[in-house]
Amino acid sequence: TRTSAKSLCTIVKIHEYLMIKVALFGQKTSTSLTDIIPPFINYLVQNEIAFCVEQNFLQILKETTDFDTDNVETYTSHDDLDKSVKFLFSFGGDGTILSATTIVKDSNIPIIGVNTGRLGFLATINKSVLLEQMDSFFNDDYNIIRRTLLTVKRSDGVEIENNFAINEVTVVRRETTSMITVDAYLNNEFLNSFWSDGLIISTPTGSTGYSLSCGGPIVHPSNQNFVITPVAPHNLNVRPLIVSENEKIDLKIRSRANEYFLSLDSRNFPLTTDVELTIQKADFKILIVEAIDATYFTTLREKMLWGSDKRN
Repeated sequence: TRTSAKSLCTIVKIHEYLMIKVALFGQKTSTSLTDIIPPFINYLVQNEIAFCVEQNFLQILKETTDFDTDNVETYTSHDDLDKSVKFLFSFGGDGTILSATTIVKDSNIPIIGVNTGRLGFLATINKSVLLEQMDSFFNDDYNIIRRTLLTVKRSDGVEIENNFAINEVTVVRRETTSMITVDAYLNNEFLNSFWSDGLIISTPTGSTGYSLSCGGPIVHPSNQNFVITPVAPHNLNVRPLIVSENEKIDLKIRSRANEYFLSLDSRNFPLTTDVELTIQKADFKILIVEAIDATYFTTLREKMLWGSDKRN
């Protein structure tokens, strides 16, 4: 049955002194949402939990589900998101959570990553067990993992929209087969000139992403480090380097094309080589919700297929 949107949009008291509201976020995926969204919405309605939906995601739900989307409260960005929401539910995979960080920013709204795909190091709540976990979330029976971010500043003073990354900051060659040279400095001390296709500055969270595929180490999220990983370096003796998260990293890029790409997670910006970059730890963190029985090493074993050797 189609649920009345009017009742969905009203903030109601579910306990004597507690008003609860959540936000929903997602992106277009190949995985159908029809098997999880209706029962999820029903749970919210039955427990008198109000919600708002990101505007583009609402359109996706309108096309893929049958609940009444008329008059549902929406938001479009960090600016108009109700900062009183208890959680932001992100439906998708890790890429969706990367986008969700630009919505929550420094609001300290915890993100619950509902994995509707296959591989997910951040989206650890599989949609098949989401409803089983809901009572625990609203009874405050969960773990909060605080994830460190990187922030980037341009030498020319131009502001970068959402100038932070939870996974990695990357500089790579643009529209050329030639390598670029990245001169890297740590706290104003020269580190190295990296002749390569690019350079990755990764957080512990991002150590299982692009950095890992380029030979970088896996770093537990509790470590206060960053990883500097070259992309296809010309000199094979140049290896990934782990540095303190308190380091200030300056990058100067040289390229035959006089251009390069700056990537913040999945957001790309074309820059000219006269623009230098300063990378540091951000002054806020992203809060990720995990089930009480989940651990980082359990996730590693499951996602990396550790232990699948027949000898085990």
